[in-house]
Amino acid sequence: MSSEEGLSSALSDWLFSNYWWLLLPFIMLLVVAAFVVAFVLLLYMISPLISPKPLKLKGAHVVVTGGSSGIGKCIAIECYKQGAFITLVARDESKLVQAKKEVEKCAINDKQVVVCISVDVSKDYSHVESVIKQAQEKLGPVDMLVNCAGTSVSGKFEEVDINRFRSLMEVNYLGSVYPTRAVITTMKERRMGRVVFVSSQAGQLGLFGYTAYSSSKFALRGLAEALQMEVKPYNVYVTVAYPPDTDTPCLTEENKTKPLETKLISETSGVCQPEQVAKVIVRDAVQGNFCSSVGPDGYMLAALTCGMSPVTSITEGLQQIVTMGLFRTIALFYLGSFDSIIRRCMIQREQTKASDKRE
Repeated sequence: MSSEEGLSSALSDWLFSNYWWLLLPFIMLLVVAAFVVAFVLLLYMISPLISPKPLKLKGAHVVVTGGSSGIGKCIAIECYKQGAFITLVARDESKLVQAKKEVEKCAINDKQVVVCISVDVSKDYSHVESVIKQAQEKLGPVDMLVNCAGTSVSGKFEEVDINRFRSLMEVNYLGSVYPTRAVITTMKERRMGRVVFVSSQAGQLGLFGYTAYSSSKFALRGLAEALQMEVKPYNVYVTVAYPPDTDTPCLTEENKTKPLETKLISETSGVCQPEQVAKVIVRDAVQGNFCSSVGPDGYMLAALTCGMSPVTSITEGLQQIVTMGLFRTIALFYLGSFDSIIRRCMIQREQTKASDKRE
């Protein structure tokens, strides 16, 4: 060995023995990266093993409240196309008859049946329980209940009739509690079932003009989370759907009295078709997913507001963890935009009042 090679070797040994700790962060980073990759691969491998078994709709009995129009009717049609037996529940008997005819056109076999029940699901629990029992006697135990009965009202907090706060809680909240209470015992006994609560994106995020409506829709999430914890051991799964503004008769009626601020904020996300929303809700309910959202905005809101909500698979939880920071950053821009809209409308309104006084 030459003197130069010996000097080089000695220098290398000296550097390593005195500065090896500088390499420690890079070594730890590589170990963590390897662990994360292995962990993610493991999650994808075991996730299907802990996810609920999909519900087969062919031959299943599906009850849809609020099934005479809008999202409810489209959900009934989507389930019927997959071979389900349908019970439509709503208040307006004439609309129910028309909805029944539309659903029956989508039959895939001659054994399928559509039953109509006219009842207000928000008023008398004993009556709701009685009609659900009648439906089960005709079509068998309820395999999936879709709580879609609901209404909306928009307006500034101090301008909304105080009685509307009570009526919205009755229709949007108790109107889901009563049918669910009527079917849940049988589902637990059979060790199978799906319960769907159709909330709204206004049930994830409180918006200007929705102090009465958002409250009633937020309540559904609390009910769903607590109920899912109770019934999961019995192989019964709960889904909360958060559709955006959807082209339904309810939205048309709401737009007649919607405040300008609410209209401008709502326009930032557009309007979906009920058929599209129904397909997403049915898919998620069949899979046993707790949260059902539509479109990129819906996915972002679901991740941002997941909190302590249950997850159907470990991969779903991992996705929420990874995307949370980015989505929160985007959400801050949205919130800033909403605040700007409200301020502009307020300034415009004050200027108009000042101009009217001068005249």
